[in-house]
Amino acid sequence: MMLVELRNAKSEVYASSLAKNIDCTYSHVVKILQQMESEGLVNFDKQGRLKLLTLTKKGTDVASKIDEIRSHL
Repeated sequence: MMLVELRNAKSEVYASSLAKNIDCTYSHVVKILQQMESEGLVNFDKQGRLKLLTLTKKGTDVASKIDEIRSHL
């Protein structure tokens, strides 16, 4: 669901704001995002102390597929 949340975001997304939006701890979100980064789904863009999150093309495609599957349930 993190990928879908990132794809649907209307503004810049940081790990802390993502954690709040999906009601999950910050440390858990960061751990999952690091795994997603290693799989080529998200990018971190360090801006001072914060890391801006963006989806890669692969991440956007996966998020679209997840959303499509959800709509059929």
